[in-house]
Amino acid sequence: MFPSDAPVAPAPAPTFGRGRLVAYAFVLLIVVSLVVAPLLGDLGASLPTAPVAAAPTHGPDTVSVALGAPQTLDPAAAGDAGSTAVIGQIFEGLTTVDASLVVRPALAESWTFTDGGRTAAFTLREGLTFSDALPLTAADVKRSWMRVLDPRAPSPLASLLDEVQGAAEYTRGRGSPDAVGIEADGRTLTVHFSQPSTDFAAVAASPTLAIVPRVGTGGGAFSPGPSFVASGAYIPVEASPTTITLRANDRYWAGKPAIGTVEVVTSFGAGSPVEDFLNGSVDLTPVDSIDSAWIAWDKELGPSLREGSSLSVEYLGFDTAKPPFDDVRVRRAFAEAVDWQRVVTLGSGGQDEPATGMIPPAIPDRSPADFMPPFDPAAARALLAGAGHAGGAGLPPITLVSNGNRYADAIAAQLRENLGVSIAVETMDFNEYFDRLAVDPPPMWTVDWVADYPARTAILRLLLGSDQKNNFGRWSSGAFDAALVAGSSATDPTAAATAFDRAEGIVRDESPVVPLAYTTNYSLSRDGLLGAADNGLGFVRLAGLAWADR
Repeated sequence: MFPSDAPVAPAPAPTFGRGRLVAYAFVLLIVVSLVVAPLLGDLGASLPTAPVAAAPTHGPDTVSVALGAPQTLDPAAAGDAGSTAVIGQIFEGLTTVDASLVVRPALAESWTFTDGGRTAAFTLREGLTFSDALPLTAADVKRSWMRVLDPRAPSPLASLLDEVQGAAEYTRGRGSPDAVGIEADGRTLTVHFSQPSTDFAAVAASPTLAIVPRVGTGGGAFSPGPSFVASGAYIPVEASPTTITLRANDRYWAGKPAIGTVEVVTSFGAGSPVEDFLNGSVDLTPVDSIDSAWIAWDKELGPSLREGSSLSVEYLGFDTAKPPFDDVRVRRAFAEAVDWQRVVTLGSGGQDEPATGMIPPAIPDRSPADFMPPFDPAAARALLAGAGHAGGAGLPPITLVSNGNRYADAIAAQLRENLGVSIAVETMDFNEYFDRLAVDPPPMWTVDWVADYPARTAILRLLLGSDQKNNFGRWSSGAFDAALVAGSSATDPTAAATAFDRAEGIVRDESPVVPLAYTTNYSLSRDGLLGAADNGLGFVRLAGLAWADR
């Protein structure tokens, strides 16, 4: 069992922005332990009190926003939170997702589905151009998407287009680009799918599928500078080790943004997001969920705290391609030997929501059912013994590797107590960790993932579908894949929900992964800054920002 008096360790804070794989970096956190909810009123007077926040240190047409450090500004190459948070500002997609997780038109003014959902036709807005005034047409959309699929350097999220006819075969080197079902004709982009795919309007909102200008062979097309060509609301005109300067795009389809200059803070150095907000050098910054506990009670900072929905799920996975976790009995034993809800509640100080499945609560078609493995140490020991490893005998060395998971030590403690199994815990740098997951996953690992669009397939297919690039545990289940196809193909919502529920049940029963927690997005926003709502995908659309009094 998890020790009831175990200390709550300071949590690693996520880097700022959305992404698929969320990076972690250790920072100093101010943690207030609130043990019993009814005592909060009595504790309020003793909580930390921050200094009065200073006024912004920049001009009236400027906003300073913390988004995190991008690894790349190329949509086809991005697979991390920091990158897509910036990419979402400088390159636009056919659609977008608003703060209510509703799909809205962006470069496409409309779209229709025909042939039972097997064909989609997007009509682009009239008169679209890139920031350099060159026309933006459906041919640019097709070219951008074909870069995502390019088998010579496929995108980490090329599987977003897997349901397009011939796309998966082309990306995997088994097909021709001419067989990919994407057609461009003037302002019309027609997409042919191998099965009904009526959720594709949401898929098209992913920053991976944003539209980029023609990329030459000389390189540098995605480096900030005066000649950068954008399709989004802002142009990155300058960069330093700690900031990226964005200038408003005069030719943005929705009109020039109200904020002329956005200073993107990519590093706080020896400081912290809260310190920079207090000293006036940043106007909008995400903060860690544990920091939010004391900020909410602070008289000065409390009114500036914002809470947003999140499409994030943190989960633990097993390398199912190698012993011992190629045996479903071993995976289930590990999954049933841990009281996951207690681990998350204590490990996050009550700030994270214990998971009930892989699908975050904000996803509109999420099932209310509980898909967690049961906590049953006796059954777990029986499963491990049935696999020939009673009390951990004969197991190879097992290491749980992460890039800074707050629950890792508690998980190891419960496995030791309830199964008699000792596992090592290791932390790696984010970039090295991401590379290792892709080529040589450790026996046990953790990931914090943000869905690219608000639908169950954004998690289930991309992370657990057979042969998917982000299926880091290399799990494969024909029954699971068939359930996803059935759910995606169903025209009746009830039938779709039943199929997706079946898929989640298979994940629970075979335990290739174990969901851990759902995180809430918290931020500090300067008084008078309008439009600072998170879009649910982990970042704010800067094009919607404006100062109320300027």
